[in-house]
Amino acid sequence: MAVSSPTADPADPVAHHLLPSSATIGADGHLSIGGCDVVDLAGAHGTPLFIYDEEHLRARCREAATAFGDGTAYATKAFLCTAMARLVADEGLCLDVASGGELHTVLRAGVEASRVVLHGNNKSDAEITSALEHGVRRIIIDSVDEIDRLDRLASGEQQKVLLRVTPGVEAHTHEFVRTGQEDSKFGLSIASGAAHAAIDRLRGSSAVELVGIHAHIGSQVFDVSSFAQAAEVLARFFVPLDLAELCVGGGLGVAYLNEEAAPSITEWAAATHEALQAAGVPDDVEVTAEPGRAIAAQAAVTVYSVGTIKRLPDIRTYLAVDGGMSDNPRPVLYGSGYEAFDPARTSARRPEVARVVGKHCESGDVILPDAHIPEDMGIGDLLATPVTGAYGYSMASTYNKVPRPEVLFVADGVARTVVRRETFEDLASLDV
Repeated sequence: MAVSSPTADPADPVAHHLLPSSATIGADGHLSIGGCDVVDLAGAHGTPLFIYDEEHLRARCREAATAFGDGTAYATKAFLCTAMARLVADEGLCLDVASGGELHTVLRAGVEASRVVLHGNNKSDAEITSALEHGVRRIIIDSVDEIDRLDRLASGEQQKVLLRVTPGVEAHTHEFVRTGQEDSKFGLSIASGAAHAAIDRLRGSSAVELVGIHAHIGSQVFDVSSFAQAAEVLARFFVPLDLAELCVGGGLGVAYLNEEAAPSITEWAAATHEALQAAGVPDDVEVTAEPGRAIAAQAAVTVYSVGTIKRLPDIRTYLAVDGGMSDNPRPVLYGSGYEAFDPARTSARRPEVARVVGKHCESGDVILPDAHIPEDMGIGDLLATPVTGAYGYSMASTYNKVPRPEVLFVADGVARTVVRRETFEDLASLDV
């Protein structure tokens, strides 16, 4: 669970630790990120709008590379575009992709295939073939079926692979983002013997070279002891295999609410390394990880415009914005919580409570069920939600034919569009 403060007043201004690292608040109350005024950016580019702090992204990538070393990969599912792929590669991380589309985007960005790791619990022949032809760094084997496919599709030099195992560790997080327990669509069970059987198959294959083991216990994990526990279980399985690589996956949680605090990537790595060392994993084993949310989430804010306010006496106030579940489905999927604030008066207290909803034809299109907002918010005002850099745009849809937002990277007072705003013509472009 997240570390929380029971004394926090929910009407307090949005906490600074939820904002991107370059965030500042001007004398006029305006939020600036990367030296750019957020209110001005919304005026120039429209809303909804994703704004990413480029230096924040770079700093988290550098921290991950330092904490875990070469071979550590950014989990692109958190957020990916060509500019993001280039940034991550520039900062020395590999990139973990989980589909043919993610692989195509990363290669299109100019990232060397030797810095790419292919994941996925149901890789198609086409995805495996593409990975083999381009020469990706590693393929993570997720099922016995994939061994059969690799035996059939591979030719020439052996492909280096890791086997994904389920360590039987149940992380304290939402059911839909747990992956390390026995009942999971991912990986092969250690306890049942399936993982050992797969290792025997892999070692007998002429198509692949088994170089290591991979495990991932879940997402949005705040307690580093969960990672330490998984490391201990993995070590007992891993050490007798005499393999060179061990990937502990990702899943480090981030704070989304004022009262929350989360461990750093460095703290996560320290707890993991300490547990592995204590369990007898040799010092020369290459231990890597796959952070995604921990790199991208806090780097961004989403800015909306308020379009409608409905005050239902003795029931609640509905505040509708020009986005919704199409650009942030996490509240609908997981019941995820966020803060809300007006970037034109960032330091203002937020004594009023409203249900922030989107523009979609669903009663469940709720971004914040009970948002604390400043007094007297009106139609046309801006409303921002912080910590939206992961699993917002990457999970965005075009439900109701609502175009997906523009994405900006900001740094040194300059804003650049890295994903343009979708148009109505884009929405119709696949129709035949």
